[in-house]
Amino acid sequence: MGAIISAVASQDSFEISNALRSDATWLLGIIIMLAGGYLISLIYHKVPLIDRHLERTIMVASYLAIGFIIFWAVIDRFVFNSQWPWSTTIPPFLFMVMAWFGAAYNIRLRTHLSFSEFRTKMGPSGQLACLFIDFVLWLGFALILFVTTCKVVANSAANFQIVLGTDNTMQWWFLISAPVAAVLIAGRAMENFQDDLRKYRAGEPLIEQAVIGGDT
Repeated sequence: MGAIISAVASQDSFEISNALRSDATWLLGIIIMLAGGYLISLIYHKVPLIDRHLERTIMVASYLAIGFIIFWAVIDRFVFNSQWPWSTTIPPFLFMVMAWFGAAYNIRLRTHLSFSEFRTKMGPSGQLACLFIDFVLWLGFALILFVTTCKVVANSAANFQIVLGTDNTMQWWFLISAPVAAVLIAGRAMENFQDDLRKYRAGEPLIEQAVIGGDT
């Protein structure tokens, strides 16, 4: 772990990529996920504006950018007989950004698959147990996403991978959104379970109907 931290401090993408090949990456990933996720959950609780709008703003901005690029690319091709060389390569990266931040936001809304109909028939303790399993699984998913995508980001930077159709736009500028979203996923999972514990102790309903596109 010390070698990984030293490599990151050096800001040398080759050293970082080599250091991340160590199995210690997973142990360091666990520490970062737990510490980062807890810090994010505190920020969400303390700053409702960020809680409500962070991921949603990034999603909408990415979606609008994708729509504009594709819309103008069609006009540019059929009206002006021209085309931006990156009009077909930037949108997939923007979609990746939108998807991962959307995943974090929908964890908060609980709109991912959760078998709510089955769980509503259980008692409070059974419901809390299921929600705890959700919490552990989301943390595990976030850990895998964080570690594996950090390696991809470092490898991309080390090999100077440029977005096709551009001169100096690096792929890792977009790819780094995945490990960032992984920390947000951990934070959302922690935030939800903290709310679940509070509701359980207060005797409030634990399982509520989730609505896609709803609000927190």
